[in-house]
Amino acid sequence: QVRLVESGGGLVQAGGSLRLSCTASGSIFSRDAQGWYRQAPGKQREFVARATPGGVTNYADSVKGRFTASRDNSKNTVYLQMNSLKPEDTAVYYCAALGFTGNPYVWGQGTQVTVSS
Repeated sequence: QVRLVESGGGLVQAGGSLRLSCTASGSIFSRDAQGWYRQAPGKQREFVARATPGGVTNYADSVKGRFTASRDNSKNTVYLQMNSLKPEDTAVYYCAALGFTGNPYVWGQGTQVTVSS
């Protein structure tokens, strides 16, 4: 059974930084791309970033240049470094294992990120 556990969320002032981590167990981590998504109150869950096993990364336009996704296959862990945070980045952040179609098939429990102005 695949399980994803996020950590690293919290409260930060605008302009600050946070690093989220997501550790996978019970999965072929090195096979799957890992994605980061977020959901703000009253809004739909949206794509944030993706890191493939080979290290290719993709980002939503809203976070390009500020967020960096990376992965350590030896630790079955994917990271999301978030810099220059804005109040509009406030959301619950989820990591997900992506299947061959690129769609999530397993979700983590989420971690809250709150950016104060």
